[in-house]
Amino acid sequence: MPMKDIRPYKAELRAQSKAWRRSLMPEEKAALDAGILARLCDTWQYRQCRLVLVYVSTDIEVDTHAIIARALADGKRVAVPRCVPDTRDMEFYYIDSEDELTPGMFGVPEPSPERSELCTELQEGLCLVPALWYDWNGYRLGYGKGYYDRFLAKFEGDVVGIEYSHCVKQRLPHGRYDRQVDLLVTENYIRRTGTVVSAKKER
Repeated sequence: MPMKDIRPYKAELRAQSKAWRRSLMPEEKAALDAGILARLCDTWQYRQCRLVLVYVSTDIEVDTHAIIARALADGKRVAVPRCVPDTRDMEFYYIDSEDELTPGMFGVPEPSPERSELCTELQEGLCLVPALWYDWNGYRLGYGKGYYDRFLAKFEGDVVGIEYSHCVKQRLPHGRYDRQVDLLVTENYIRRTGTVVSAKKER
């Protein structure tokens, strides 16, 4: 029998993921993050893109501080999100350094509209999407706020999920209009449209 209300199930999944992430020792997390960074940078999607749209990670998320630094060093433009007050929308602004960011909504560092340039040319961007879980088909379970769901519904560039392999399930509940990521990158493998693609094949 299908569940009539999947909200308790999603809440339990979110709690499980957060508990596991908090249980990681710093050196364990650093090793996982380094593996994800290496595989991401070896994909043609990353190598060919000129613009990286990337979230600013919290302590329990896949580290993006190193990704931001690497992308800037590789000569790519980097844009990070800002949640628009009193909405469930977000905008991306170009940055040249994380020093330009200040604590924003939910305490996450964000760009300032007064100091940073709004990114409007998104079609050639590579968007890195956070989640607490992914499944084999690229569907995600986020924090439940809906910011990325709304953004991805209009985004036309490449979408990549970066995730710890521990937090990838065979199947997650999803809605008709949920968008799959084009590529899922973990510390152990790269997966696209249900097929695992080795790092060597991506070269």
